[in-house]
Amino acid sequence: MRRRQQPPLPKRFGLDPARLRLPEEGDWATVRDHLVHRLPRVDPARIDEMLHAGEIVDLAGPLTPDAPYAPGGAVWFHRDLPDEKPVPFDLPIVYRDDTILVADKPHFLATIPRGSHILQTALVRLRRELDLPDLIPAHRLDRATAGLVLFVVDPARRGAYQTLFQRQRVRKEYEAVAGYRSGLVFPLSLESRIIKEKHVLAAQEVAGAPNARTRIEFIERRGDIARYRLFPATGRTHQLRLHMNSLGIPILGDDFYPVITDKSVDDFTRPLQLLAATLEFTDPVTGENRRFDSHRSLQAWTDPQGWAGGTEAAPGP
Repeated sequence: MRRRQQPPLPKRFGLDPARLRLPEEGDWATVRDHLVHRLPRVDPARIDEMLHAGEIVDLAGPLTPDAPYAPGGAVWFHRDLPDEKPVPFDLPIVYRDDTILVADKPHFLATIPRGSHILQTALVRLRRELDLPDLIPAHRLDRATAGLVLFVVDPARRGAYQTLFQRQRVRKEYEAVAGYRSGLVFPLSLESRIIKEKHVLAAQEVAGAPNARTRIEFIERRGDIARYRLFPATGRTHQLRLHMNSLGIPILGDDFYPVITDKSVDDFTRPLQLLAATLEFTDPVTGENRRFDSHRSLQAWTDPQGWAGGTEAAPGP
């Protein structure tokens, strides 16, 4: 197995530096010229500033502004971070040992860095708060969904736990609060074909062989809303949200289904009422049965007036 090359810059805020390979073919005179071409969204003046400060390096060290272009080489640097509003909710640890860690993620906190969410992600917060620079998630939860996320502490064990999720060998149980419709008979099973196109916010159900399967159970009713238990057999993007919407009972707080609504990324009110409540699997390292349960509850059920009124949900315990 090819060993991963260690970057010549240390992590910053729990994040590895960006690595850019310099193409074998190219007529750039300097590394600076190539970076201006390669990074069109970065102001050339900012690239100059980083070069003068020694913040762009290769394996030999910091590069000067006139460093010649080296075909086939590579450079490293830390990207500038977006301005993020802190997600004001706790990220409690449900379980931790030398191999894995299970966190109880709040609504509005992304699992991993992406786009405008970098520092305000579960991965970066845990790496920094627990001093675990090699921590990596075995799977992901949507930013809008709260609940359990399994992280791998020991880098040598990453593949074993990530494979569990890839091969759908983890029993996942969710809870949701949604509308109530008479005439629906539970439990019921849904299957459909779901696709998610790049740069399109919402996923969609289309004709074709099913690739998404969900079992839904009714728990209890309170007026025109109800609690449901959801068991996804597959892990397609927005699968549970789409399947609930297809029944005519979209999950409360869903800003994508049935229609996309314009909500600011720093609006932490009326969270999606979907909770990853349980993870259960046979541990690929120890062979023992593992079960983890979230300590969170869904606000539209426990405090419907507060949720409907737009007050911020209380942090998890």
